[in-house]
Amino acid sequence: MTNYDWLKKVGATNEFVAVLNDQPHLGLNFLLVLAGLAVQCLLIWFIHFATLKPEQTKKKAKKPALDKVRAGPGRK
Repeated sequence: MTNYDWLKKVGATNEFVAVLNDQPHLGLNFLLVLAGLAVQCLLIWFIHFATLKPEQTKKKAKKPALDKVRAGPGRK
């Protein structure tokens, strides 16, 4: 039998730990649902990233010429 007493250290209530100790499949189901949601989020992000059009991406600003920056105002 699985012992979920370690969940008390992370803030779980006594009732929650008692339910998980009585019905351990609920803990496994909970972890599987969390893993499924994480996979769906990653898939949505990948689809969003892969289908961006070139005009939707941010353009990197060009750096100013080094000579003009070193010269400063008033210098030529």
